[in-house]
Amino acid sequence: MNLLKSVAFASPGFFWLLLIVPAMIGWYIWREQKLYGYLNISAIKGFVTPQKSMTARFRHLGIVLRSLALLALIVALARPQTSLSWQNSTTEGIDIVIASDISGSMLAEDFQPNRLEAGKNIAIDFIKNRPDDRIGLVIFSGESFTQCPLTIDHDVLINLYKDIKYGMIDDGTAIGMGLATAVNRLKDSQAKSRVVILLTDGSNNMGSIPPITAAEIAKQFNIRVYTVGIGTHGFAPYPVQTQFGVQYQRMPVDVDEGTLTKIANLTGGKYFRATDNNKLKTIYEQIDKLEKAKIDVTQYNKKTELFLPLALLALVFLVLEFCFKNTLLKGAIT
Repeated sequence: MNLLKSVAFASPGFFWLLLIVPAMIGWYIWREQKLYGYLNISAIKGFVTPQKSMTARFRHLGIVLRSLALLALIVALARPQTSLSWQNSTTEGIDIVIASDISGSMLAEDFQPNRLEAGKNIAIDFIKNRPDDRIGLVIFSGESFTQCPLTIDHDVLINLYKDIKYGMIDDGTAIGMGLATAVNRLKDSQAKSRVVILLTDGSNNMGSIPPITAAEIAKQFNIRVYTVGIGTHGFAPYPVQTQFGVQYQRMPVDVDEGTLTKIANLTGGKYFRATDNNKLKTIYEQIDKLEKAKIDVTQYNKKTELFLPLALLALVFLVLEFCFKNTLLKGAIT
């Protein structure tokens, strides 16, 4: 069954010639009826029943062999090919590091269920759609560190991504440190394309490396940075734990769009603004398309032609028909 699934035909138009086979058989039956007569008698007691000769027994063998030969020849003309020996295509993937802000403001609920969880869920879908790429994860708040180095084992990456939460590191927004850590993970990569996706909902207020300095370092290593500002416009509901339970405060949204735009422009990337879950999902889809468009994939296929055995089989049927016609069926009308 697997063999049949792997066979394709290079010239399937030749299968229209199969219509000749029933036409040829129909013509043969019509000719037989015209050439042979029939005698109706009321009883055969007075007659000795003749024994059928070998010629009579096999007189239709010629048309059978001829039909089989034609069938094999038509299938051979359609050029069956097997892909069992195809070589796997080799593609040079992209190395991507996602640098994600996990500061306290990422708990704001202008996204569902909040900015941090929405960013995680949508980024995980993005990772699942890029099985051929090495992807890593950097998280930052008041400082930054690598949650997962570049890896093709996306199951491990996704599990580590799910584990990130607010409070893993000191609060703050060290955008420059987060970007610098991501660049450090990519600088020695030999991939054709190296990308950082930087997500934040605030302005740089921590860390020893300014964001623009980190962007200039990325540019030196030919690393492209896509920046994503997360947060609605104006104010966003922010949960605060009180003695009466969780209360919500209106927190001003403070996305430094100017700096994020400058980082993207400096490195050849692009700046996006996500104001809700759907917009963030669309942004990831756009980045996915932009990066796939930058890779030229060359696929090498090795196909095995199967027409020769069928052509030889057709020849065998024709030779058998010729031999029978001039020996066993000699004198018979075929």
